[in-house]
Amino acid sequence: MVTASIVTYQHRIVDIQRVVDCILATLVDRLYIIDNSLNDKLRELTAISERICYIHSVNLGYGTGHNVAVNEAIEQGATYHVVINPDIYFEKDVIEELVQYANEHEEVGLLMPKILYPNGEIQYLCKLLPTPSDLLMRRFNPFKKSVERKNRRYEMRFADYDSIMEVPSLSGCFMFLRLSVLKRIGGFDERFFMYAEDLDLCRRIGEVSKTVYYPKVCVYHEYAKGSYKNKKLLRYHICSIIKYFNKWGWFWDEKRKLVNSRTLKKYR
Repeated sequence: MVTASIVTYQHRIVDIQRVVDCILATLVDRLYIIDNSLNDKLRELTAISERICYIHSVNLGYGTGHNVAVNEAIEQGATYHVVINPDIYFEKDVIEELVQYANEHEEVGLLMPKILYPNGEIQYLCKLLPTPSDLLMRRFNPFKKSVERKNRRYEMRFADYDSIMEVPSLSGCFMFLRLSVLKRIGGFDERFFMYAEDLDLCRRIGEVSKTVYYPKVCVYHEYAKGSYKNKKLLRYHICSIIKYFNKWGWFWDEKRKLVNSRTLKKYR
């Protein structure tokens, strides 16, 4: 059994109709729409398919919303769960191929496909475990060339993005997850309201199983970069980054050093 979830906030039906249609065209047995909006207008989507489970929730954050769906999926006995952003779209064979690969590789707890912009350009979303300068300095550094050098290493731009790789940090925009692993680690850390929850989840999954980039299939991501345009979202982003490093370590993080060194040695 395969389930999926979308967390929405003040989205209109037209905003998420595309991704809903994409998911319903696949072998996904149940789609959870966790709606953190002030109203429940998206409840109308349940008329489209009996496979849609709509849950109107108090807005406790992105990871907390997905945890509602994950816990429901575990209770239903699902094997895999897909976390999907509302601004994603893809062909119907994507999830089927990810299921096949996961079935053949039981050591894998998380898969991310190749992520493309709508114009077909690749998004460099395979990353090392971040240092404070990776997340903070590159954001506020006015020197473009310095930022580009840092991004080349952090975003693994030196690697072959057409090859399957074990990557320590993968984007939360599309995460194909083995539920037995999620159950073992406890799902998303709900201390992260928004941003960095995927960094934290990848790291915890990576401690008990493999986190793999699988470019044999791709999805399209509009990637709005909201925190670059909205001061409120920027505050959320900075607060989450601080929480992340308070949890894992700022400058003294031996596990980060070991994982990144191993990854660089293997793919550089």
